[in-house]
Amino acid sequence: MRERDDPTATVFPTGLAPFIRLAEDGSGHRRVHDGAFGLLPYFAKEIAYGRKTYNARTETVATLPSFKDAWRRGQRCIIPAESIFEPSYETGKAERWRIYQPGDIPMGIAGIYTKWRDTESGEELYSFAMLTVNADGHPVMQRFHKVEDEKRMVVILDPADYDTWLTCPMGEAKRFFRQWMGPLDSYPAPLPPRAPKAYSGQVIAPRADPEPGLF
Repeated sequence: MRERDDPTATVFPTGLAPFIRLAEDGSGHRRVHDGAFGLLPYFAKEIAYGRKTYNARTETVATLPSFKDAWRRGQRCIIPAESIFEPSYETGKAERWRIYQPGDIPMGIAGIYTKWRDTESGEELYSFAMLTVNADGHPVMQRFHKVEDEKRMVVILDPADYDTWLTCPMGEAKRFFRQWMGPLDSYPAPLPPRAPKAYSGQVIAPRADPEPGLF
């Protein structure tokens, strides 16, 4: 059994972190699970596959083989995070910045999840991916990544929409694919612990026990 990273640790792709999904018993209740950060479709041969599937573009989540099954099945989730990290190139070199809500209020990030079985060990493991949208024109998020790269940001949910995001029909879920226009602050962050060699960008810092409003 894989152990979750320390509650206050920055989580890299394939690391374990909590996510929130709808219970399968029809009660409408929410359930919290640990899952690998990086969605593992049924055809993934190893956990390392998640290093390229931790973000799912909303424009292609319904069609890409890695994500389409989870999306079609309505396996949507909420990923609690105190902050996210993005690279800024405004000084001419990559600098890691922390993005968070004022007061360090946890964010609920829209995601998708699935359950994956390791064909060698037989172990079953939840995994998840964060959904992203274009961030052109966003007052905070347009500042990150290289000038020539498309600006992207995760889909941050309004707390009032948590239940609807988890329960609405698939055809209605796309209305949540929009920029978060609530307040976000940012500042240069210290370097994280040494990242895995295949690490390619974004990390999250989750709460071990999300605020009551996330449940």
